[in-house]
Amino acid sequence: MIRETTYSGARRNLAALMDQVTDTHEPVWIRRRGKESVALISAEDLSSLMETDYLLRSPRNAERLLEAKARADAGEGQAMDIDELRERVGLPTE
Repeated sequence: MIRETTYSGARRNLAALMDQVTDTHEPVWIRRRGKESVALISAEDLSSLMETDYLLRSPRNAERLLEAKARADAGEGQAMDIDELRERVGLPTE
């Protein structure tokens, strides 16, 4: 459940709200009287949402990603660490 607060409450508790959204990765809705509400969200979560939006914007790419996720959820595929992946795709290992 998304936490909500008022503009005045957000002003009084801004530091605590910022800690909360970065710790829990859950946004906080800030209600404003007579105006549209806004959401306080961590920069990391916003970046993730923007990247997901970009990757899913192409229908073909979205289809490929969703198929890959379905295969992973079904237990198909092979788990490997980063060095194994680098070797497999021809990148130098560190």
